[in-house]
Amino acid sequence: MRVLGVDPGLTRCGFAVVEGTAGRRLLALEYGVVRTSPEADIGTRLVRVADHLGAQIERFRPDVVAVERVFSQHNVRTVMGTAQASAVAILAAARLGLPVALHTPSEVKAAVTGSGTAGKAQVAAMVTRVLGLAAAPKPADAADALALAICHVWRGSAQARLAAAAAAARAGAAVPR
Repeated sequence: MRVLGVDPGLTRCGFAVVEGTAGRRLLALEYGVVRTSPEADIGTRLVRVADHLGAQIERFRPDVVAVERVFSQHNVRTVMGTAQASAVAILAAARLGLPVALHTPSEVKAAVTGSGTAGKAQVAAMVTRVLGLAAAPKPADAADALALAICHVWRGSAQARLAAAAAAARAGAAVPR
């Protein structure tokens, strides 16, 4: 499975492409951050994020795009920028017919570190270890995007099987194995 992980943000949008299957060594194919200037108008910033993510999708042909689910914060301005960048990532995937999976920050932390309350340093350390990287990915947005992709590889296939089984049960069909 090849996953494009996106840690949405308007000033810094983390992205990462990870390949592998649950229970096997994972490989980081690419990771980094799309940066936009806070002084630029919103449309220009969103186009930059969309173009970069679209280029990554075309270059790496992921099976799925995993995006961090926007969660409520006290700073409405930050939430709005994050939500806008998240929507751009979802749109870039949908335009190319790719499925999108949303994962909460605590779900990602729990998948990668074993604790849903892990700090950024803990997440970066585990991402480094899991992927066999020489150094922790920087900035933190890139590490978070890698963690999202790892989370989806490890949990996404199980979630997809559960959803298929539930759908089959609702339809009265035999449950797929």
